[in-house]
Amino acid sequence: MKYYLIAGERSGDFHAANLMRALRTEDAAAEFRGWGGDMMEAAGGKLVHHYQEMAIMGFLEAATSILKFRGFLKECQRDLLAYKPDVLILVDYAGFNLRVAKFAKQHGIKVFYYISPKIWAWNQGRVHTVKAVVDKMFVILPFEREFYQRFGYDVDYIGNPTVDAVAEHEASTDFRERNRIPANKPIIAVLPGSRKQEIESMLYVMLSVLPPFLNYQFVIAAVSNLDRNYYQNFQRSENITIVSDQTYDLLRHADGAMVTSGTATLETALFDVPQVVCYSTSAISYTIAKALIKVPYISLVNLVAGKEVVKELIQGEFNSRNLVQELKNILENPEYIARQKSDYAELREKLGRSNAAQKAAKLMIGYLQ
Repeated sequence: MKYYLIAGERSGDFHAANLMRALRTEDAAAEFRGWGGDMMEAAGGKLVHHYQEMAIMGFLEAATSILKFRGFLKECQRDLLAYKPDVLILVDYAGFNLRVAKFAKQHGIKVFYYISPKIWAWNQGRVHTVKAVVDKMFVILPFEREFYQRFGYDVDYIGNPTVDAVAEHEASTDFRERNRIPANKPIIAVLPGSRKQEIESMLYVMLSVLPPFLNYQFVIAAVSNLDRNYYQNFQRSENITIVSDQTYDLLRHADGAMVTSGTATLETALFDVPQVVCYSTSAISYTIAKALIKVPYISLVNLVAGKEVVKELIQGEFNSRNLVQELKNILENPEYIARQKSDYAELREKLGRSNAAQKAAKLMIGYLQ
């Protein structure tokens, strides 16, 4: 069968690639085409565009990029009709993907959604659009099934693929040696995100806390789809190391972490690393988001746990003084660390293991047949 997939950012690319491999075990003749990244391409997909070309963050940024957005949308619609897939599989990325889903539905193309967009967080009215244009929804967070049930929409809960990915990771034994990280210094992992807009909003503030923590090594989790030279602008001390595409190895060795809100917060918790969650965007985007968001937290850790497990420093609270205080808590306060790790254990138990990609692939093939 022919599959057309769309993932709009790095974590979506990762999960889509794993799903593609799982689909191929169920369908040896599978053909893949779509919009995504290096990992989807490595899994055998023919890329139309890399997600890096489409990376838009925040309401103001999206508004100023509307012509670019429309151009991509029209190109995607044309390509979809020309390819004539058996199914369109969408991965998160609601603003773009729901528009493509509507177009596909109008043209008789079956639509599956793998990893629900976060419509439960804001603009919950979009659930009616999902019901109208998505044939099957596959969700990865326990509360998402309950959310959709409130609107009379039956979805498949497949477990969380991030849990599977972390459990399957084999730690590198030479991580410090390979990256020239001093053996005598504990590591603070710095996870600033994967998009330039995110990184530029986050990294300068994250690294401003360096002076009180000179006994630690700050290690930035870089991504290879951004130029290595770009990150060099932030490496202004021997206490800062940059590693590319080694986030899981980094978290295996880290004593604490500063993490930009997103999938990385859940990954950090699953690796049992104490963390502080950070987020900042433009003032206009933040004002709009604050008015629309319907959930009490922004990090997946707190959302799944249903309580504050990790401290969230958002917008005005994301500053050097607060970061220093919270880093001292997660690095030097034994009771604080123990409490967070105890909550992590409950979180892991709640999520469990499920082989989510394989489960989704089996269900998808069954529905298509």
